[in-house]
Amino acid sequence: MKKIVTLLFVAVLFVCAQAQDLSPVLGVGDERAEVYAFTHATVVSDYQTTLKDADLIIKKGKIVDVGKNLNIPEGAVVIDLEGKYIYPSFVDLFTEYGVEKEAQSSSPQVMMSYYLRPRYFDSLNGGPYYWNDAIKPYVSAAESFHVNAKEASDFRNAGFGAVLTQKNDGIMRGTSALVALAEDKETQVVLKGKAASGYSFDKGSSIMTYPSSLMGSFALIRQTFYDAEWYAANVDKSVFDVSLEAVNENRSLPSVFQVRDKINLLNVAKLGKEFGIEFCMKGNGDEYQLLDEVASTGAPVIVPLNFPAAPDVADPYKAILVPLKDLKHWELAPYNPGRLAEADVDIAFTTDGLKDKKQFRTNLLKAIECGLSKEDALKALTETPAKMIGCEDMLGSLKSGKVANFLITSDEIFSSDCVIYENWVKGKKYEITDSKLPELNGEYTLALSNDESYSLIIDGKPSSYSLKVKTDGDKTESGKISVSENLVSLSFPKGKEWTRLSGWIEGETLAGTGILPGGKNVTWKMTFAKAGEAKKDKKEANELSEPGKVIYPFMAYGNDVKPQYKDYIIKNATVWTMEDDGVLENADVLVKDGKIARVGKDLKAGNVCEIDGTGMHVTPGIIDEHSHMALVEINEGSHAITSEVRMSDVLNPEDLTIYRQLAGGVTASHLLHGSANPIGGQSVLIKLRWGATPDEIMVKNQVGFLKHALGENVKQTKMPTGTRFPRTRMGVEQSIRDVYLRAKEYQQKWEAYNALSDQEKASTPAPRKDLQLDPIVDEFNEKSFMVCHTYVQSETNMIMELAKEFDIKPHTLVHNTEGYKVADEMVKAGAAGSVFSDRWMYKYEVYDAIPYNAAIQHNQGVLVCINSDSNEMGRRLNQEAAKTVKYGGLSEIEAMELVTKNPAKILHLDDRMGTLKPGKDADMVLWTDHPLSMYALPAKTFVDGILYYDREKDKEMYQSIQEERSRIVNKILAIGGGAKSKNGNAVFQQSVSAQR
Repeated sequence: MKKIVTLLFVAVLFVCAQAQDLSPVLGVGDERAEVYAFTHATVVSDYQTTLKDADLIIKKGKIVDVGKNLNIPEGAVVIDLEGKYIYPSFVDLFTEYGVEKEAQSSSPQVMMSYYLRPRYFDSLNGGPYYWNDAIKPYVSAAESFHVNAKEASDFRNAGFGAVLTQKNDGIMRGTSALVALAEDKETQVVLKGKAASGYSFDKGSSIMTYPSSLMGSFALIRQTFYDAEWYAANVDKSVFDVSLEAVNENRSLPSVFQVRDKINLLNVAKLGKEFGIEFCMKGNGDEYQLLDEVASTGAPVIVPLNFPAAPDVADPYKAILVPLKDLKHWELAPYNPGRLAEADVDIAFTTDGLKDKKQFRTNLLKAIECGLSKEDALKALTETPAKMIGCEDMLGSLKSGKVANFLITSDEIFSSDCVIYENWVKGKKYEITDSKLPELNGEYTLALSNDESYSLIIDGKPSSYSLKVKTDGDKTESGKISVSENLVSLSFPKGKEWTRLSGWIEGETLAGTGILPGGKNVTWKMTFAKAGEAKKDKKEANELSEPGKVIYPFMAYGNDVKPQYKDYIIKNATVWTMEDDGVLENADVLVKDGKIARVGKDLKAGNVCEIDGTGMHVTPGIIDEHSHMALVEINEGSHAITSEVRMSDVLNPEDLTIYRQLAGGVTASHLLHGSANPIGGQSVLIKLRWGATPDEIMVKNQVGFLKHALGENVKQTKMPTGTRFPRTRMGVEQSIRDVYLRAKEYQQKWEAYNALSDQEKASTPAPRKDLQLDPIVDEFNEKSFMVCHTYVQSETNMIMELAKEFDIKPHTLVHNTEGYKVADEMVKAGAAGSVFSDRWMYKYEVYDAIPYNAAIQHNQGVLVCINSDSNEMGRRLNQEAAKTVKYGGLSEIEAMELVTKNPAKILHLDDRMGTLKPGKDADMVLWTDHPLSMYALPAKTFVDGILYYDREKDKEMYQSIQEERSRIVNKILAIGGGAKSKNGNAVFQQSVSAQR
């Protein structure tokens, strides 16, 4: 008796726990239980469990039970689904369903050149909000959500029952809502009002000037997180900030970060580790290109299925302009989901990026053809997205107590012939395809009452039949057919006119009336002749066309296997040691474990790779002290002081300039912020490891350098909207002095706080961490050093005096075209010079530049080097150095030091590179001629003992690139693609159909 009472109590509680309509009842209320029992179906309760001849019982929008031979509740509506399947409905975690979409200031349509846009330095938000209005953590998608019947229908037709909807506006986008795709009141369809928080690097609708770059967005996110931590720990609550309150509240939610590409994904994973956040990455579909690295982050990825259309390659000359990486991505993008799943990356799928959601299923089946298992596909559509946002108790499988979101299909869901009949959302039926539509596939004989007869072919599936009429021989004409329940209408051409028929279906016979060309009425009857021809299996043909390999980096001159170091000996070369030994004739260089092992004559090496250097020269690798290559962007020019930005956040190891400069003998580069501001950002030192990741190309344990700039570029008086302070050279000096003074005060606050005992710290708020001032404090502590872009004598003197005022060294004066005038003062200040060889007359500041500058500075005792500041000039720095022999009379050794030994010293790398000394990194170049000759070409360039550039291999690679291009182009043309289509993605549609 107690058990019965308990069961009754639970039953009543279950009914009461269902979603309640809080509106007053107008008229007669309807509180029916809405119990449905689906019987004799094949129920796929989750991605790894299939129940044959099973039942599903739902009540009030929830699943009551799933299994075999269930007791059907009295009064339930019983639906016999024998021969049909039931699946959990899909979940999409990246949508803007039902929320207002903001105009994006960063979109290509809205965003003009940075230099032409008006400057807005202050937020337009009123009230106690964070200073930057691209930070919108307080925005709630649930608060602005409205059911949209058309959008909901499009999602349901694609198989989705619930979506995560987010207002995709801003860098911190606030909270998203998990909503069911039912057409009901908003209060009934929102499953979870705050399901996740959203992030991106795009400002969205913000028109504030800052940030104007990816590195600025990185810095803003980091500063906001640090401010939120400080705010939470600030016991005296001296300020109130709605935004920071929301940031801290949202930290408990799953976090979805929209990244721009695979490299961006790796950087976001590092950002997450800095703040203890495990981001779910909304990917870009290129993750397979760095599969191991993406998998190693451990981050789940929301994968778009918006595969690229085939590039336009019909015109052979236009086809030359299509980059190899675009051709390869077209071919390999459909393999991305399968390869991620195989690498044990948790993936979920999204419709984001598709113009038409009907394309989702097509692309999904394409991904399955390209290696994605059906189990992984279903998991990515159901269980994984539910787990990503912690809602597996509601969605993702068909189990007791979960929301009644499920699909009824004709077949296994990933069968090409599968038809989705119904999508039930929260226990409400939405019909996708009429399950009563007859199966009509086959050939028919059509007889008209005027004694005409035709042979017709009906193909397809009930939701989308096609009609063809046989004419002469094997030729056919396309007609039209429409079926609704047992009614049918069809039409087909006869010359330029059409025969139009309408009627009904009775078993295998169709009959009715119609109108002939010319308007004459006719009766007709169509009888089944035979089954249609089996579709040709395209799988075998597809398997014969294996995709190309992933290359590193993913572009021309990438390698299908990342280069590895070997032990080498270069024999009988002229060796420029750049050490006391000078230049050695007929000498050898032995490389072991990536280091210079020995330099000398007649070396015995044992079993190593031997290279004949007869007639050639070996030098240390060239070091470019000032470059902007391999960066996504180089300026955060919005504010005068942007010392918080880091070039390491925007490294692009796939910049072809890296390979080109390896071909010019460059092995290391110092990548600096541009010269848009008095203090720009933190530079990064890289080695030219072609095909490596951002982390792998960065020099380990490098010291820091902070870019400063003076002169015309900084004051921006010639820019149309140049309203930013400073506007004069005096203002530039004051901007730098002001931030240095603030940094001194900041340093003193931290020193005072750190001197407190632990007990005193417990009751004393810590100073706010300021990412703008930290790099300057690092300068005071010699953890980082000043690099200053300067031209004229007066400003060079000014920055040296300013540095002296703050007891720091004006470490490196870059460009410094009038440095020859103040070389003696540079020596006193301990400043190094990084100059051009002979550039002048490109702006007013350089009118006094002379080609003797480097030699004069060198002869006065300045540590000087020659830099490129140019992707193009970086390929011939050996020739730039050679000019100092003619203009200044430097020796050949001294000239070569300007691009090897000296930049290594300036960059604090001379213990590792710059000379051929045993124990140093094996960064070296084998030249075909005297290295200062204009005829000299690098035959081989080594970085850490790895051969990254080989002139002979380069020729082979060029040929292989042409062959790979030709292979993919032929593949595109063979499937009917290769030309732009009026239908947008039609070319890709053809490619999918052809490869099935």
